Amino acid sequence: MQKLSNNQIAWRAAQDIQDGAYVNLGIGFPEKVAQYTVEGREAIFHTENGILNFGESPEPGKEDWDVINAGKKAVTLKPGASYFHHADSFAMVRGGHLDVAILGAYEIAENGDLANWSTGPKGVPAVGGAMDLVHGAKRVAVITDHVTKDGKPKLVKQCSLPLTGVGCVTRVYTSLAVIDIEGGRFVLREKLASLSIEELQAVTGAELVIDGPVADLVVPDL
Repeated sequence: MQKLSNNQIAWRAAQDIQDGAYVNLGIGFPEKVAQYTVEGREAIFHTENGILNFGESPEPGKEDWDVINAGKKAVTLKPGASYFHHADSFAMVRGGHLDVAILGAYEIAENGDLANWSTGPKGVPAVGGAMDLVHGAKRVAVITDHVTKDGKPKLVKQCSLPLTGVGCVTRVYTSLAVIDIEGGRFVLREKLASLSIEELQAVTGAELVIDGPVADLVVPDL
């Protein structure tokens, strides 16, 4: 089945970041979104370890390892960037000062529940800042492959893994589609033109609702 690459998923998610938005990107795959912000728009990136308005990665050999993001990757600073205490960073999150958080996922339920930190007893020891982000940001979006490595749906009726947050996700960007979560339902907004709705439903673990036109999911070659 044809599907988008991680870079293409990240590009599509970046197109919905509004000019001047304060944005937190989850560790790992979501960090790619910063590479594809729309020209002419300014996104102000926040990292919970205490930087606001960081930029792209420095050239190899020019890293300052005192300037890192939450994933311990070296970053640069844009004009006007600021440092602050970890507690102040979480006060920004919990105080509702972030416009959007973009996170990865293991499972997303049709009611907006998110599981993205543990796959069971052998998973990481704690949820970390994700549980604050999903309830502190004004909008929570997820970027993910549509299915797991063994072909099981990631979009499900009810999460079976430990939850990060309840009813928090509003939009999901997958390797096959763009789906909104509205009224406890998965509402299909965009899909790959090569994929029928029936084929997409077959790899989705809950009903896909059609509420208006479904656009083609079009992305550049990346």
